[in-house]
Amino acid sequence: MDVHEIYLQVRRPDIAYIKFIVESYELLGIIRTVDPEKAVIVLLVLEDSRQLAREVLAALADEVGLEEVPRPAGLGDDWLLGELGIPGPEAGQES
Repeated sequence: MDVHEIYLQVRRPDIAYIKFIVESYELLGIIRTVDPEKAVIVLLVLEDSRQLAREVLAALADEVGLEEVPRPAGLGDDWLLGELGIPGPEAGQES
């Protein structure tokens, strides 16, 4: 199964709320904080849940405001992303 990364710029105070909402949907995805200083998070979502994830994010965008952003440069080798089989930026693959 393919895992897709959706990177989001949010307000720092909203990170916990977004995580709570996403995790309240069973098997929707996993939220990780990529850069706590810049409030960049990533939603890791399986192909089967991708449409629902987009719908949830659209609703959240209306409520708390968030913006999809590209994968941050220099993210490096992240153990969780590696465990999930997501290639790093050097692999040249986009989700």
